[in-house]
Parts: sequence; C-alpha cells; structure tokens
Amino acid sequence: MGNMVPVLLAVGLLTLLIAWGKVQPLLAFVAASLVAALLLGVPPERIPGAIEKGIGDLLGSLVVVICLGAVFGKLIADSGAARRIATCLLDALGPARIPVALTVTGFVVGIPLYYNVGFVLLVPLIFSLVAGSGRPAVALAIPLLAGLSIAHGFLPPHPSPVALVAAIHADMGTTLLYGIVVAVPTLILAGPVFAMSLRRIQATPAAIFRNGSQVDDVRLPGAFNSFATALLPVLLLGATTLLAMARPDLNGALAFFSNPLVVMLLSYLVAVFTLGLAQGRSLAQVMQGPGEAMREIAPILLIIAGAGALKQVLVESGVSAELGAQLQSLPVQPLVLGWLVATVIRICLGSATVAGVTAGGIVAPLVHSSGVDPNLMVLAIGAGSLMCSHVNDSGFWMFKEYFGLSLKDTFRSWTLMETLVGVFGLLFVLMLSMFL
Repeated sequence: MGNMVPVLLAVGLLTLLIAWGKVQPLLAFVAASLVAALLLGVPPERIPGAIEKGIGDLLGSLVVVICLGAVFGKLIADSGAARRIATCLLDALGPARIPVALTVTGFVVGIPLYYNVGFVLLVPLIFSLVAGSGRPAVALAIPLLAGLSIAHGFLPPHPSPVALVAAIHADMGTTLLYGIVVAVPTLILAGPVFAMSLRRIQATPAAIFRNGSQVDDVRLPGAFNSFATALLPVLLLGATTLLAMARPDLNGALAFFSNPLVVMLLSYLVAVFTLGLAQGRSLAQVMQGPGEAMREIAPILLIIAGAGALKQVLVESGVSAELGAQLQSLPVQPLVLGWLVATVIRICLGSATVAGVTAGGIVAPLVHSSGVDPNLMVLAIGAGSLMCSHVNDSGFWMFKEYFGLSLKDTFRSWTLMETLVGVFGLLFVLMLSMFL
C-alpha cells in the first residue's frame, strides 16, 4: 500500500495543475511524472530517459494512425459528405422519425469526425430542423450529440480508444466490433429515449442560428459515395477482423491489411479520390485540409504523450506490477474498477481524452494480472471517461452557449445524457463479458 501514496499524489498534482492552474496538459503530465518518479525512488539519472521512452513508445505506435484519422475526418467534413449523410438519413426516415434520423446521423458521422468538428458542423442542421418542424431544439440535439459522444469515447479511430488499445495491448478491430455492439443499445437509451423527457426545455439559440441553416446540396457528393467513404475504415477493420476469426489460417496474410495504419492510409487515399479528385477538386485544393487537421489534433497528441510518460514512470519504478496486484485484490470487478478510475479522473479534469488515457496507464497492469478481456477494458474505461460532464468540460459550455440554456437545464440535459452514456455503456460491457 505504501507505493499507492506516491501514485495518488502524482494524480492529485496532475488534477491540480490542469483543473486549477490551467497548465498545458503535457507539461502537467511531465511535472506529475517527475514527482512520481522521485517519490517512488527511481534514480534521478534514469528519470529523463524514462519520460522520453514513455512518450516515444506510446506515440510511436499511434501518431500516424491518429493523424490519418484527423485528415480523413477533415476531408469527410470539408467535402460535404457529412452533411450529405445527415440530409440523406433525414429524407429517408421522414419528418415523423427526425429523432431517429439524428441519432443515426450522430453515430455514423461521429465515426470519422472528431467530436468538436462534428458538433460545430451538425448543430446548425439541428436549428434548421427546429425552424422547419417546430420541434424543441434540445430534444432534437440530444440524440445526435449522444451519437457523436459515444463514437468519440468507444470507437477507433478516435484518439482515446486508439491510445487505450495501445496502452493495454487490445486489438483495434475486435475493440471496434465490441464497441459497436455496446454502442447501439447505449445510444438508443441515452439518445432518443432519454430525449423524450426533454421536450419542455426551451432553448434560446445564438442569433446566427435563429433563421436556420441553409445547406447548398448542389455541390455535395452522392449518398452512396458519402456513406461508403465515411464508413470505409470501419468496414475494412471489421471485415478483416471477422475474416481472421473465421479463417485463422489466413492470419498471416490479413495481418498487413488489418493493421490500423494500413487501414487508415487506404481509407484516406480512397477519400482523396472519391471526395476530392472525383468531385472536380484539384489535388492542391484537397491537400489544404491536412495542415488544418494536424493543428487541430496536436493538443490531443500531446495529452497522449504525457500519459505515456506517467505510465513509463510507473513501469520503471516497479510499482506498476504492484499496483496491478493491489487493484486486483479489491472486491470490485476489474471492468468496473477501470470504469471507476476513468470516472473519477473525468469528474476532476473534465477532458474525456485525458481521463481515458490516464486511466489506461493506471489500470494496464490490472488487465494483465486479472486476465480480463483488454478489448472490453478499453470500452469500460471509455464509458467512464464520458461520465458526469460538468463545468470543467468544454463540451458542457459549447452545448450551453449554442442552445442558450440555463445552467440548470444544461445539467438536466447534457450532463445527464453523458452520465447515461457512461452508465449504460458499462452495463452493456458487463453483459457482453458474460457471453465471451
């Protein structure tokens, strides 16, 4: 138990620096790692090397995949494919099923797009539907945003799930398939079902949205093109994973094509042609997006780098294995414990990405010592990282200000939706674990 105190002090310092001091997360992680290393008795001359190794080891396997995911999502957004998917689903399901259409839209668009991009892109669509249908804005928004949030927390190629897969040695394709199984019922309950209780909440949207959003459909890509390209990474990862399960003798040949780096690179190259060159845009025009996407993803990469530093300090000090044994001795199911660790960090720090990758570093030894399915642990931690969004989360304030809500109504809608996602997500992970 003695070595737990330095770990708790390091996590407490991390929380204090980010939440109260507003220190940039990478710097906060490095400071917390230094303190943890000194308190755990790591020789001073080995500390810088341990921090550099942790950053390099974690980023080395992730940076290309995450960056490719960012530029792929940017192209999906800039080409109009995301808007085409949204309008196509709305037209197909009709005015009576707008909440269902928005739920599916949030989930499908949320797979290739990062959360903030999807939020900014799709919220104007919600207000255009409010103007046309007269339905309450919050009740329409919650199903869509629940889909975006679940994709962000549970599914590769989003940064937190990708980082967790690497940290606890899970399989990207299997995690994706399990994630979809868990995500669908979670989305139904936390999205359209929960939204039925929000019809009386009155939104006062920002002035720029009050007249609705006019979308020019003339230049948008076709529906099949948009769906097929946006979902290509999921289709490739899912197909190769299922084929490997059905035909173990093909594992060697499939190893290359199922590698996340290869999957994301192929998906991006296809998107460059189908959503760029084939739509009459020049290669120079298409290549303007990656630079912007890299700038947007840089802060997330730095968070993941910092989490790698703290994880390596725990390994170098020898406390990692001890921590795993101590966590395993607690009278709590390992998946629930991973969820709890992520939940506590999420409540303290606000950021789902920080909560997920930090919890992954702490819980990783538990995965190996307990024998729990690492793919399910990724999902349990992902569910915990979405819990209880409140005033220290940027998503909370984006939702409040875009919809012009009071704090009370924001807690009643946004915070409760995120909490339902976290709770139901864990429940369905536990149910899935019973059948595996």
